[in-house]
Amino acid sequence: MKVVAISCIHNDVESLVNFSEKLESLKFDVVVCPGDFLDSPIKKFSNLELGKLIVAGLKAFGKPVLVVPGAWDRDLIGYFEEEKISIHGKGVIIGEVGFYGFGGAKTPFSLPYEPKEEEIEKGLEKGYGEIKEARIKFQVTHAPPANTRLDVIPSGAHVGSEAVRKFIEEKQPHVAVCSHIHESRGIDVIGKTKIINTGRFPEGYCGLITILDEKVEVELINLT
Repeated sequence: MKVVAISCIHNDVESLVNFSEKLESLKFDVVVCPGDFLDSPIKKFSNLELGKLIVAGLKAFGKPVLVVPGAWDRDLIGYFEEEKISIHGKGVIIGEVGFYGFGGAKTPFSLPYEPKEEEIEKGLEKGYGEIKEARIKFQVTHAPPANTRLDVIPSGAHVGSEAVRKFIEEKQPHVAVCSHIHESRGIDVIGKTKIINTGRFPEGYCGLITILDEKVEVELINLT
C-alpha cells in the first residue's frame, strides 16, 4: 500500500489542481490529510464551502480519503463526519492498515480549534482502540510530537504536543504523520516509529508512505 499525505492546504484549492498530475504519478492507494484545510476567512466563500471544494479535490483522485481537522478547521469537523472521511478520535482499517488520529493543535494565536492535551490523549486512545487488531498501525495528527525535528519554530523552541509524543512512545505505531509547523517539515523517529511532518502542500510538499509487509518507508516529496 502507498499512502500520500497532504497537509496545510490553507484555502489554496488551486494547489490540488496544479499538482494533480505529479500526485497521480506517485500511484498511491490512500490519501491522508492531517489538517489545516482552512485559513483566515475569504469573503467570497464560507469556511464550509471552501472545505467542500478541497475535499472534492482530494476525492477526485478516486482513492479513499482520511482526514483530521487542523487548528483552522473547527467548522469542518461535522462535515468530515458526514462525508465518512474523519479519523478524528476514531479508527478505520483498510486492508491490513489501521488508520487513527486526532486533530487540532495549540498555537499562540487563539485559532478556532486548539484542543487540550488531555483531549488529544483521549481521542488517540479511542481511535487506537478501534484499530488495535490491525497488523500495521498508522497515526495521523495535526500536532507534531514534542521535542523532535518536526516541532521547531524559527526561534528554536519546540512547540509540539507532549500527548502526541507520549502516545507514540507507548504504542509505537509503525508510522505517524503530522503537520502544523511548516518550517519543520521532515522525517524523524521515536523508538520504532517513523514520523513525518509533510509541510505546506501549496509549496509543493507531501509525504509518501510505502507499506510492504512489515516494512514501512517514509519519504518527503517535493512536487515542484
